[in-house]
Amino acid sequence: MYNSNSSRIFPVVLVLIVVAIVIAALVSVGRMILGGDTSTTQSQTNVGRDALLDTATDHSVRMTVRGPIVADENFRSYRVIANPNNRKMTTYSGYLDNEISTKSYSNNSKAYEEFVYALDKANLMKGDALADDKDDTRGICATGKVYEFEVLEGKDVVKRLWTSTCKGSPGSLKASVSQVEALFVSQITDSRELLKTIDL
Repeated sequence: MYNSNSSRIFPVVLVLIVVAIVIAALVSVGRMILGGDTSTTQSQTNVGRDALLDTATDHSVRMTVRGPIVADENFRSYRVIANPNNRKMTTYSGYLDNEISTKSYSNNSKAYEEFVYALDKANLMKGDALADDKDDTRGICATGKVYEFEVLEGKDVVKRLWTSTCKGSPGSLKASVSQVEALFVSQITDSRELLKTIDL
């Protein structure tokens, strides 16, 4: 009698285990298809954020703003870069980045720390870097502005995000571009004078 009950229960238990494994596998595949690979996204964000908040002397942050795509002699852009030792803003003419004017200032690790933490609070690293052609900003937003934000370790770009003023080209940046741009520009005392030279 006891052996008979065991032989009936064992197949039922086995079927329940197999069903549980199949359900778990289906849920996992569904999450990957519908929600994307959240672990990769989280990892990307963490790497960028860790690099952003690292105040070692070889770390820096950079913003590049490009104007409308026009004739070479009329094309304008500017760049702001900051690290624990200095801050610099440069304005350019033409697609070959001919320097119009530049201002450079010394910096210190405490001031840099406050700046990068402000960028973090503004969600600079919340966006996900795009892949392949989707990350190519050439020709993007021909009638407006393109904003690129980079976190660097030495000369290597740890993470790069971009956006534009054109609705059809939102890019990868998920933060408020006006808030982040204002934080960068406010690092440069004479930024208004420099921006007057390019009228972007």
